[in-house]
Formats: sequence, C-alpha cells, structure tokens
Amino acid sequence: MPIHELDYELEDTMVTSSPEQLKALGDETRLAILDMLLERSASTSDLAEALDKPKGTVAHHLNVLLDAELIQVVRTRQVRAMTEKFFGRTARTFLLGKGFGPGHFLRQAMAEVEHLDGEVDEDSPHHGLFTLRHSRISHDRAAEYVVRLTELSDEFSAEVRDGDVVYGMLLGVFPTRNPALPNESPEEAS
Repeated sequence: MPIHELDYELEDTMVTSSPEQLKALGDETRLAILDMLLERSASTSDLAEALDKPKGTVAHHLNVLLDAELIQVVRTRQVRAMTEKFFGRTARTFLLGKGFGPGHFLRQAMAEVEHLDGEVDEDSPHHGLFTLRHSRISHDRAAEYVVRLTELSDEFSAEVRDGDVVYGMLLGVFPTRNPALPNESPEEAS
C-alpha cells in the first residue's frame, strides 16, 4: 500500500504538557491547521485560503502554535521583497502529558460530527461508523488493543492524500465504571 510522504521532517511523537501547548491545542482553527500540516507544509496564504479566513487571523494562530513549539518553519521562499515561510508540525502525533484526560479529543470529535448533522446521507456507504463497545478484559489484553489501535491510527494517518473528503478517526481503549456480572460458578453453568 502506498503511504503519504510529507515534504518535511518531523518527530514521530511529542508529549504536550505545558499550558501554552494545551491552550494551543484547545482551539478549533489551530487544530484544523495542525491537521492540514499533516498533508504537506503550507504558507500563511495557503492556510488562509483553505480555512477561508483572513491572513492576519491565520498568522495569529500560527504564532500561537510556533510559541507552543507545535509547528516549525520548514522552509522559506523569496517572493519579491518578502520571505514567505512554510510551516510544518514538530511531530506527527501529539500525546497529552500525564494528568490530562482524553476529554479534549472527545469534545473535538463531537464538534466535528455535530457540524455534519444533516449533511451526510446515513444510507451512504461513505457515512462512516460510530460504535461503542464494552468488554471485561485483563489489563494485558487492554494494552494489546492499545498497541493495535495505535498501529491502525498510524496507518490511517499515513494514507495517500487522494480523496475529496477529509475523514476523521477517533480510537480509544479506556477503563470504565460500568458494573460487571460476577463470574458464573461451575454448577450454574451446567
């Protein structure tokens, strides 16, 4: 399977834990910028056009991301008397540091799904899949699922950019407070 190759170098993962980084990740426009930079490096003008936002607004968001060290200038180009900067992410995946829950990602996914409300034909095979499952398993089995889901997420992110729709993927394995039935005794099983 062909994979998507970026036009710049970046780290595989980065743990984000500073207030500046978490604030930067808490904005819908900045998240959209980070997502687009997984496709290729982009200038302020490129991003402003894609986001349909003024260049000044996009420049502000880029500065917040630069200050938080979530993006970097990956190359420049001379355009008349100006130097145009092209930005790229510092890491393919940003991990939340210890003490920070997954709530941010869940809120972001919900906002994206709610934004589509009524726009997607639910009978279409391109509608997507949403499901929630629970299983009483050991910690070791849960860790195995985390590894497999991480591999699936990496594969999804590495797909060649050739479609006309940007799809999202939200994965998680997490402990719950759901009650569990007691194990069945051998005499009850017969």
